[in-house]
Amino acid sequence: MTIQEALQLAARQGIARLDAHLLLAHLLQRPREWLIAHDTDALPADLAPQYLALVQQRADAVPLAYLTGQKEFHGLELNVSRATLVPRPDTETLVDWALELLPTEAPHTVLDLGTGSGCIALALKAARPQAQVSAVDRSTAALAQARANGERLGLAVTWHEGSWFAPLAGQRFDLIVSNPPYIPADDPHLAALRHEPISALAAGVDGLDDLRRICAQAPQHLNPGGWLLLEHGFDQANAVADLLRQAGFAPAQHRLDLAGHRRCTGARKSLDT
Repeated sequence: MTIQEALQLAARQGIARLDAHLLLAHLLQRPREWLIAHDTDALPADLAPQYLALVQQRADAVPLAYLTGQKEFHGLELNVSRATLVPRPDTETLVDWALELLPTEAPHTVLDLGTGSGCIALALKAARPQAQVSAVDRSTAALAQARANGERLGLAVTWHEGSWFAPLAGQRFDLIVSNPPYIPADDPHLAALRHEPISALAAGVDGLDDLRRICAQAPQHLNPGGWLLLEHGFDQANAVADLLRQAGFAPAQHRLDLAGHRRCTGARKSLDT
C-alpha cells in the first residue's frame, strides 16, 4: 500500500482529507508536507494496520486530538488524552479576555477552575509569566495530564485536586476563570461528544448546576475588585449574568466566540467587599 492509497482508503471511510493527512503524518512521524511529496512511497507494512485502526476510530467520531495525542491551543502544543476535553478554539475567547485584565508586569493571582488539560491556566502563564497561576480539577487523571503539560512546557502552575473551591479554603485571587460543564444532561448533542468525559460536559437538567456553584462561591475567593470570567453555552449568557447579579457582582459583560455567540460572561467584585 502506498501513501496515496492509504489516503484514498481514508477518504472511502468518509474521513476529511486534512484529518487523513494528519493521522498518517502522526503515524509516520513526518510533516504533512512530506506526505504530499512522497505519495508514491510504500507505507511500511507494520504501519498499515495501525493506520486502518486510526481511520476506523476517526470514522466513529473519536476526536482527532485523542488519536494523535496533541492539540494546539493559544500557541501552545498540548498533550491530550481521553481523561480531558479536547481544547476548543472558542475557549481562546476566555483566555483573551483574561489577558486584557492581567497587567503585563505587576504580579496577579489567577485561578483556573476545572482545568482539564491545563489549557487555560498554561496559556495564561505563558502570556503573563509574572502571574501566580493556580488550577483545580477533581479528576486525578485530568490533573496528571495538566501537570505533565506544565512540566513539559516549563510553565509553573500550582495544581490542586478537588471539586471547584474545595481545596482552596481561605485563599483569594485577583482573577478566576472557568470553562465548567454547561450542557444539559438530556441534550441530544452529547451523543456526538460520546468519546469525551461526560463529567466535563454535562451539568444537570439545564446545564447550569456547576455555574451556579461557581458564581455563588466565587465572591469569598476573590480579592476586592477581582474578576470572575466564565465560558458557557451559546444561549446561556443571560442566565449566567443573572447568577452573577444574584451573587452580588457588578453588571455582567460578555465576549463573543468565533461564531458571534455570547460565549463568555464575566463580572467584577465590588471594591469594598
